[in-house]
Amino acid sequence: MHQPETHHAIPLLAEDRFAAFRHRPFTYYFAARFLSSFGLQIISVSVGWQIYDLTRDPFDLGLVGLIQFMPALVLLLFTGAAADRYGRRTIMLISEIVIGLCAAAFVYFAWRGLTSPLPIFAVLLVIGIARAFFAPASQSLAPNLVPARNLPNAIAWNSTSWQTATIVGPVAGGLLYGLGAMVPYLTAFVFLALAITALALVPPPLQRSRGQAQSWKALVAGFSYVRNQKIVLGAISLDMFAVLLGGAIALMPVFARDVLDLGPWGLGFLRASPGIGAIGMAIYLASRPIRRHAGRAMFIAVGVFGAATMVFGLSKSLPLTMAALIVMGASDMISVYVRQSLVQLWTPDELRGRVSAVNMVFIGASNELGEFRAGLMASLIGPIAAVVIGGAGTLAVALAWSFGFPQLRQIESLDKDAEESRAALRAELDRQPKARPGPG
Repeated sequence: MHQPETHHAIPLLAEDRFAAFRHRPFTYYFAARFLSSFGLQIISVSVGWQIYDLTRDPFDLGLVGLIQFMPALVLLLFTGAAADRYGRRTIMLISEIVIGLCAAAFVYFAWRGLTSPLPIFAVLLVIGIARAFFAPASQSLAPNLVPARNLPNAIAWNSTSWQTATIVGPVAGGLLYGLGAMVPYLTAFVFLALAITALALVPPPLQRSRGQAQSWKALVAGFSYVRNQKIVLGAISLDMFAVLLGGAIALMPVFARDVLDLGPWGLGFLRASPGIGAIGMAIYLASRPIRRHAGRAMFIAVGVFGAATMVFGLSKSLPLTMAALIVMGASDMISVYVRQSLVQLWTPDELRGRVSAVNMVFIGASNELGEFRAGLMASLIGPIAAVVIGGAGTLAVALAWSFGFPQLRQIESLDKDAEESRAALRAELDRQPKARPGPG
């Protein structure tokens, strides 16, 4: 449910598992996302350790998430509209350059030596603003780079790239931080520079645009669509509340240092463990997509995520802790897989940016705001109680949503149900201007 950052939509044969890579623009796009995610993961684990090392206050770890979430919420109406009205690739490129400059700022801070977390928080705010524009443009660009029949495969591989970064990035960040605070930030800067290069190689895609002036109705169209599509609303709100309560990523520096008595390398392995489970599941789903009971599978996965979170909170053993985190990552991937397919395949292209922006706010609320919730609760009742209570809350959310959104639970084949749902919309959209080359 994390990011950041993916099903069965179209049945895929095993031999089609690399279908998306037959389209060169997607290959460059995939490389850019992977390199960017890798760099950001290195920054994330390094910032977490550095801030906790400076303050020893879990509340400050929660602030890291809150600061990065607020721009996505405040700028919601503009980031999604920008992704629909202007070139999605261009928006991604500008955002990536800003994030690269922020990585350079972290290098400078490490060189000078910080005694206060305030400069780090300021740069994280800028990263949050850049990510607020990057995320909806990135999610909306993928359907413009591959045919519809290859989109589910592209979604699965996009998640694989992100999850691979979450495995290698935190471990690399932890090990590199042991060599000095400046080393991981410099490494992240290099990866972000490579991501900018790869993104510049993506050719301008075709992008539907109505060419209308921006009105209030146009700006809130993403909200209107999500509100009226109960399946989409149920899927993204389920993810938001489940991870808002069950998220424990922000507290990993506390568990690594104080509960398990580990160093930065241990934090890297803890941060990588959910990615190990997620990428294994993503690779499995790329060749063996969910063909039946997709909605039920998502609810079961959310429940497993909550139970594994409780085990993580109670564990005092590194192997058991890592096993619980691996299960959390694998179950999370199933939910992400179904939800992303629903959002991308059920949404008309000219609304994808705005709907993706709404989706990213829900994701940000679950991830970054969930980190703030975890940090605040840990400062009040302790980290173990905060994680266990959050995991129990996730189980409760899965049960409540299964009754509150029965149509979501009853979904079988995503592509068939989505096609039936969009039939009426498609007739109206066919009367609108046809696709034209986007500006970037």
